[in-house]
Amino acid sequence: QVQLVESGGALVQPGGSLRLSCAASGFTFSRYVMNWHRQVPGKERELVATISSAGGSTTYADSVKGRFTVSRDNAKNMVYLQMNSLKPEGRAVYYCNARNAYFDYWGRGTQVTVSS
Repeated sequence: QVQLVESGGALVQPGGSLRLSCAASGFTFSRYVMNWHRQVPGKERELVATISSAGGSTTYADSVKGRFTVSRDNAKNMVYLQMNSLKPEGRAVYYCNARNAYFDYWGRGTQVTVSS
């Protein structure tokens, strides 16, 4: 029923760029705040970026400010994360998350590897 499917993860060199996508279905996408998280096995999950339901407000973790941009297209039920100037510490599984007052949905993640 409810699905969040991430795509776009890849192997990228340090300093490179990558665009992640998340396709949503099975719920009223335009009524949800959308988040991107990332996680390395054995470490705490980190909130990377947040975008309001209408796309008018965004916030970022200090670690990615100035380099990452989150956006959404409610007509397509899509949310994106543009990642520029990637660093080795950006290597992680990136997760798409939809949240409102009642529900909290998660995708299965997409692997981003930053390596020379």
